[in-house]
Amino acid sequence: MTELNSTHDPALRSWVESANLPGADFPIQNLPFGAFERDGNARTGVAIGDRIVDLQALHEAALLDGDAAIACAAATCGDGTLNRLMALEPRYLSALRRALSALLRSDSPMLSQVQPRAAVLLPRIADVTMRLPCEIGDYTDFLTSLHHTERHGRYKGLADPLPAAFKSLPIAYHGRSSSLRVSGGDVRRPHGQYRDAQGNVRFGPAPALDFELELAAFIGRGNAFTRPVAIDDAHQHIFGYCLLNDWSAKSIQWFEQVLGPFLGKSFHSSLSPWIVTAEALAPFRKSAPSRAAGDPVIMPHLNGSFDQRNGGLNLELEAFLSTAKLRAAGAAPVRITRTHLDNLYWTFAQMVAHHTSNGCNLRTGDLLGSGTISGADDVSRACLTELTNAGKDPLQLPNGETRTALEDGDEVIFHARAVQPGAVTIGFGECRGTIAPAFDASHATGASTNRSEAHA
Repeated sequence: MTELNSTHDPALRSWVESANLPGADFPIQNLPFGAFERDGNARTGVAIGDRIVDLQALHEAALLDGDAAIACAAATCGDGTLNRLMALEPRYLSALRRALSALLRSDSPMLSQVQPRAAVLLPRIADVTMRLPCEIGDYTDFLTSLHHTERHGRYKGLADPLPAAFKSLPIAYHGRSSSLRVSGGDVRRPHGQYRDAQGNVRFGPAPALDFELELAAFIGRGNAFTRPVAIDDAHQHIFGYCLLNDWSAKSIQWFEQVLGPFLGKSFHSSLSPWIVTAEALAPFRKSAPSRAAGDPVIMPHLNGSFDQRNGGLNLELEAFLSTAKLRAAGAAPVRITRTHLDNLYWTFAQMVAHHTSNGCNLRTGDLLGSGTISGADDVSRACLTELTNAGKDPLQLPNGETRTALEDGDEVIFHARAVQPGAVTIGFGECRGTIAPAFDASHATGASTNRSEAHA
């Protein structure tokens, strides 16, 4: 586990003035990594305030040496992803972080002149198109909030709303990495089969669309096939974290789910574009969430003394909703959820240890979702299904609108901030998406055959 070092110094300030503003997501203590496109070229960079350090330009400027230079070179191999950097031993990333901190601090001697600054710093994050930060080969989504799991069990009318295995292991399903998308743009309403109010099975645009507020971890170094990761080593395999919106078509999901989620989940998942590294989050580590008296004893392969002391994060998360009518009136998005990572029953290290306990090999760039981070309080319900008690109590918005499910034109925005007394608060940037109307589904109902016959 990374110890606190000079890069975490709360007194540090940057010559990038926007990084010093109160509430900035990307102060010099953060330095998250991402990938972007500019003038048709895929590149990698580091966020500082509202600007980006172009790692390719930094590499070409030959301002780094030693392990930092090796790490920077790995991040600029020409494919516009961070995979090669993420696969390195943690010491290389740590060296690059220290070098970036030294270059960007307000008293930096290397970049004290305007010309070298301009060579490595892009004008604004807003001037580029963000991309997924790495190639994601596999995506596993966990179910680790007791409150979220128990509520959904009650909504489904289960006699025991909490699965028997929930308190013994981190439950998960294998998601679809091909439909992971970077934050922003449209989330197309999917088609699928579902049961209507009269109990009839229908096919059409999903009527019950929902968001799910999650945190996700990126795997840095993987593990060899058949070789599990020990619980107290698992932190060393996590490169960093981002926000995840696991968009869900609940009407499809609840009808189809036998082996686990499938088409109700695989149509779109949104990721915030910047990876906040595990090292940046070192000041915000805390003990693992507490377990209730009488809960099963944690199995030895999931019970590490280090993880129990340091497996949590002091992380606050929020979800906001903006409707077409609110935007037309010039009204700000409405906060509908405020929750905390303490509401997870399992730590990310436990997720890694469990995932690999049967010898499964995780690979660089793999993504692990936390599951919906819902708490006991009403405001901490982290999806619309919970906020409305499965549609029984519509969500009331300030302009008089109500919601039991997301409607076309609704935009959902996630934010998260790591907070700790004595440390500079850092953020994750936005994870957002807007619901777009479903495509015409005639291609799925025989129209293509009819067109072929007409042509013949």
